[in-house]
Amino acid sequence: MTTLGLSADELLSTTRAVRKRLDFDRPVDPALIEECLEFAVQAPTGSNSQSWKFLVVTDEDKRQALGDLYRRGWEAYAGMSASAASLAVGAADDRADQQMRVMGSAAYLAENFHRVPVMLIPCLPGRTEAMPGMGAVSTLAGIIPSTWSFMLAARERGLGTCWTTIHLMFEEEAAEVLGIPYAEVSQVALITIAHTGHRLQAGNPRRRCCRRHPLEHLGVGRAPSLRLRRPPPGGRAWPPCRPDCGRPGRRHR
Repeated sequence: MTTLGLSADELLSTTRAVRKRLDFDRPVDPALIEECLEFAVQAPTGSNSQSWKFLVVTDEDKRQALGDLYRRGWEAYAGMSASAASLAVGAADDRADQQMRVMGSAAYLAENFHRVPVMLIPCLPGRTEAMPGMGAVSTLAGIIPSTWSFMLAARERGLGTCWTTIHLMFEEEAAEVLGIPYAEVSQVALITIAHTGHRLQAGNPRRRCCRRHPLEHLGVGRAPSLRLRRPPPGGRAWPPCRPDCGRPGRRHR
């Protein structure tokens, strides 16, 4: 399969949640999905259990049904305090603008969810909510890395993906649509997959890191932390994270 030829650093720093740039009308070769899954199952898994399961959904009726569930959940999510739009309230202007762009792209995906040509549902045996805290976290750690590996492999092959969970508000209904035994299997997410409307080749100046909180904000509690870089004197912008980042002078880490 043709790949973009990204370096590991480029792949890790430019894999985004793609929503508006998905090409809903271009078919995705099943061999591409299978190839990405081959990389997914190379991820680490607790106790080497390899208990992951992946359901690939391409049937039009099933995608339509999942889209209907997602839109029902979206209506609830949009009013939640944890929504992307709510996080914009009281934020600095650039952060608020970014959050509203995220909300807009997420609304676009919700509206067009049924048009996504391929959906991937990572699953685990058992009901995670019935497990004790450590058990649930350890179990999820056995599939989240593998799903992210799938998404990285997809990016390298010109596919756009987005990790979604809103359909899990109606997981039992989704299980019925998909033929999954709800009492025996937990769905973890729903990954939307499609070719992107453009191919961001290596070296393209539009390929860049995403704006993130600076590292100094990542500490938790009172535990000692690493000595982190500080912005230049006077609070000016951080230097670019890479020479080819394309966003010099922007505080985006």
